[in-house]
Amino acid sequence: MKEINIGALQLPTLGMNYDRLNFYCKKANERECKLLLLGEYVINHFFKELITIPKRMVKDQTTNHLKKLKEFSKEYNLTIVAPFVEIKKDKIYKKVVKLSPKSTSYAMQQILINYPHWNEESFFDNPITKLIEPMIFTIEGFKFTVIFGFELHFDFFWDIVRKKRVDVVLLPTASTFGSKQRWQELICSRAFTNSCYILRANRVGDYYEDEIKWHFYGESMLVNPDGKIEMKLEDKESMLIEPVSKEVLSYHKRAWGFLNHLRRRGEI
Repeated sequence: MKEINIGALQLPTLGMNYDRLNFYCKKANERECKLLLLGEYVINHFFKELITIPKRMVKDQTTNHLKKLKEFSKEYNLTIVAPFVEIKKDKIYKKVVKLSPKSTSYAMQQILINYPHWNEESFFDNPITKLIEPMIFTIEGFKFTVIFGFELHFDFFWDIVRKKRVDVVLLPTASTFGSKQRWQELICSRAFTNSCYILRANRVGDYYEDEIKWHFYGESMLVNPDGKIEMKLEDKESMLIEPVSKEVLSYHKRAWGFLNHLRRRGEI
């Protein structure tokens, strides 16, 4: 049976002490984990906090963290996927990086939240343009893609998942307030209807604004193609490592035939 172990590292914003990050990467290697996903606003502070931090400091923070993650990727033979904030020519972008022992690649978040209480779109300089294919890559025969948390809601990305026969969707998030049940239901239904695994890494920690507490509640999870939760963390710093299986993927696709219906009609 073809399977690999993948993991979600559930953390608050990282400090400059890399001992615990090294600890988790070492443990992931010991458990033969091939990929480790970090949540949103772990490499950098939450975007509302970034407003008060000089851009030079944000740039240094990103540079130092990515350098260490690259070192850990090589040392522990581990692919690490993490959202980060890039400062370039005085502009600020929200991106994701894939660090493997042999290569590094980047992608821009394409759709950002623009609600009055949470307006990333106005803060970041990510361009508002025609949507393109998200980052897709392969590890040991398993095809992965990365979809940012807010992008989960848009069918465009799931059309790509089906057309490209993606096995595992990586979902870094920074979910807060009373959204636990909604997120769980969305993730489970997306996994089931798209015949794929979804690995979610959600941030933990608190942010206070006008005496209102934004509690990032964790609940990182791995959901299988049947829409069932294989493993879910609680609301504390921790790491999830679970296997994904080609046999499970194939069985679900045969049993339900969602993709076959689309294929027969020339949709994929």
